Amino acid sequence: MTDQTPETTQLFLTAAMPCPYLPGKQERKLFTHLSGRRASNLHHLLSENGFRRSQNLIYRPACEGCNACQSVRIVADGFAPSKRYRRALRANDDLSIEVRPTTATSEQYDLFKRYLDSRHAGGGMTQMSYVDYEYMVEDTPVQSILIEYRLREHPDQPLVAVALTDVMPDGLSMVYSFYDPDMAHRSLGTFLILDHIAQVRSAALDYVYLGYWVQDSPRWPTRRNFGRYRCSAARLAGSN
Repeated sequence: MTDQTPETTQLFLTAAMPCPYLPGKQERKLFTHLSGRRASNLHHLLSENGFRRSQNLIYRPACEGCNACQSVRIVADGFAPSKRYRRALRANDDLSIEVRPTTATSEQYDLFKRYLDSRHAGGGMTQMSYVDYEYMVEDTPVQSILIEYRLREHPDQPLVAVALTDVMPDGLSMVYSFYDPDMAHRSLGTFLILDHIAQVRSAALDYVYLGYWVQDSPRWPTRRNFGRYRCSAARLAGSN
């Protein structure tokens, strides 16, 4: 098994492909593998410099002539919920929250498929099988968790949202989240971020890593709403 250090890490560059976020643009990615005992340290170091994990790979956009993709994180201690966010918290105060190991279930996958078919129809992920989903959740070389959100007072306590999250030395990184598309009135996407902020603050940590945000792309309205509190993950780790 390899045991990477920052000094020995090899970075690779993908070929140019059509950008999924901005029409007429081409995307390229810089990436490397995460493996060995130092995978967590490398993951944290690269995350501070704008990289994101996908299973056992970690990557960053490296598009020629374009820097629209910004890796962002929320400074948890600087976050003060507005009236809008307080409404989202109240709308979901009947949810139970459980942190679980990264083990895929058919219940999660069914919700995942419903979410993709409703919110990202035609996207590449809609073709994912249960085995693909299982790999996405379980193929992790770093400390990761699943957070399940259920209707606490419902007799069956149905699953309404899931977050796949990496545990970082300075916070939590939201790798992927999905929720019941029929519950738009609950603002579940917003609530999941708010819950991660609360968990980071309760643990006396610093950041919630949200991933990439593209200003001119309509694909991430929830991340855009948190723009006031974001800072670049490519800045110094101590920046506020």
